[in-house]
Amino acid sequence: MSITSEEQVKDPKLKEILRALKEVTDPEVGMNIVDLGLIYDLGWENNLPKIVMTWTTPMCPVGPIINAMIDHKIKELGYPDVIIELTFDPPWDPSMMSEEAKLKLGVKDEKKEEEKEDLNKEKG
Repeated sequence: MSITSEEQVKDPKLKEILRALKEVTDPEVGMNIVDLGLIYDLGWENNLPKIVMTWTTPMCPVGPIINAMIDHKIKELGYPDVIIELTFDPPWDPSMMSEEAKLKLGVKDEKKEEEKEDLNKEKG
């Protein structure tokens, strides 16, 4: 599960970090990394912000650029460093995006489509 809204974060400082991450845009897609569903967890390690995240693919050509942008944004908030833990478990897929991102990018929500089909079958 990815973090796509502030409601999913309790700590006020982590909410501030999440807002900063919304300013980091994937240059290939033109969408911020939070709405894309790339952020899996936010927390603290040794008094530093820790971000558990993924890329859209393990060989993402702009992945290192995204990480550098994250590092820059977090340091702008006054933290001396940030811990970025990259994971591909679970692998990213479009269902992890926010509803807003799905609408903007024209991505259908497969689960919602299946639910509609099931309802139609029940009615039919």
